[in-house]
Amino acid sequence: QVQLVESGGGLVQPGGSLRLSCAASAHTFRSYAMGWFRHASGKEREFVASISWSGRSTYYADSVRGRFTISRDNANATVYLLMNSLKPEDTAIYYCAGARTVYEIVTPRTVSYDYWGQGTQVTVSS
Repeated sequence: QVQLVESGGGLVQPGGSLRLSCAASAHTFRSYAMGWFRHASGKEREFVASISWSGRSTYYADSVRGRFTISRDNANATVYLLMNSLKPEDTAIYYCAGARTVYEIVTPRTVSYDYWGQGTQVTVSS
């Protein structure tokens, strides 16, 4: 069983930045591709970004490409999401997720992920 704990959410003004962190309990963190998803009120959960186990490959939703950056620190079993130029429509609960794999993959598919965190609230408002 892998536990994922997100942190770093909060209230930020439009145009501002936040960095989310997701700490994993697994000593086999390198065996997981990681992803960030978000769930806004009244909407379905949507994919945000994914990173391969090595960190060499990344993939972003069109809505965040060029503004958000996903990265990981395998030595400290942590994945990050740096969010710049935030917009009110980025307001949501953000979840990190882990997908067990031996391949160099990134995936936006929810069903590919085996473990999920509890989420952290991000609110973009003036």
